Amino acid sequence: MKIRWTVLAGLILVTTVGCTATSISLPAVTESPTGNHDTGRMIWRDLISNKPAESRKFYEALFGWEFEGVGNLFGLGGEDAYSLIRHNGRLIGGMVNERRLKNNAEDISQWVSLMSVDDVDRATEKFRNDGGEVLTPPTDVAGRGRMAVVVDPQGALLALVQTIDGDPEWHQPGIGDFLWDELWTSDVEASTRFYTDLAGFDSRDVAVDEDTSYRLLSRNRQPTAGIMAQPFTGQRPVWVTYIRVEDPAAITARVEALGGKVYLEARERDIGGKVALIADPSGAGIALQSWSFDGRVK
Repeated sequence: MKIRWTVLAGLILVTTVGCTATSISLPAVTESPTGNHDTGRMIWRDLISNKPAESRKFYEALFGWEFEGVGNLFGLGGEDAYSLIRHNGRLIGGMVNERRLKNNAEDISQWVSLMSVDDVDRATEKFRNDGGEVLTPPTDVAGRGRMAVVVDPQGALLALVQTIDGDPEWHQPGIGDFLWDELWTSDVEASTRFYTDLAGFDSRDVAVDEDTSYRLLSRNRQPTAGIMAQPFTGQRPVWVTYIRVEDPAAITARVEALGGKVYLEARERDIGGKVALIADPSGAGIALQSWSFDGRVK
């Protein structure tokens, strides 16, 4: 089974805006400046889509998300070049119209998670020095902060961001919100060492059953992300984003009619709740998870 979780080409920041570093501008990740930097937390997600109109209808129908074209406001060459995504009026992410990218010959539709760091330049050097790769060097992005696109030593792609006005306040995810971020890796121990050193995480194993445990990363006693062995043969390591839903099966039943694809039908998950894997009409993959916040993984 081939799941398009990973980037197929190039430099996301550069191709996204298609201009020089001095003129890059993107919306802030929060409308209420906090002044706080929550190092290690995924604070934003950008969807790169080669079918933006279809993707928009897909997420509107499934999760009630709202899209607001702001490309002209940020000088990106068209209102639909970049859209803010809201849920119940609150900013949760953005969508890049891949069709407006310059110098981009391949389809790179996917979700890209942005991890907060307090010093992008220092964090980027760690990726480079520890065997990772820097796809886009630290770049000042007006409105958003300083950013870089990197690949960790095991091969998982993510973006780093040092926000200008601070990171969004954490809140308990509701239905239709982004719930969780999880690294599927080829080496759980090596990935744990890398990210605990990068962001000052505490790590521990949460018992699932007598033979299985789940690696949990936390900061200041707040669960932040999970790490597990890549469950699919032949797939490279990847950061996977989860959306909280009431019933994954009810969502997957509607996916294909909306132009998407179901990669994994809803099933019980050992750590709790039910999970499913889907892709939107552009092929960008995302996970669905039911969760009751009953204290199992904390």
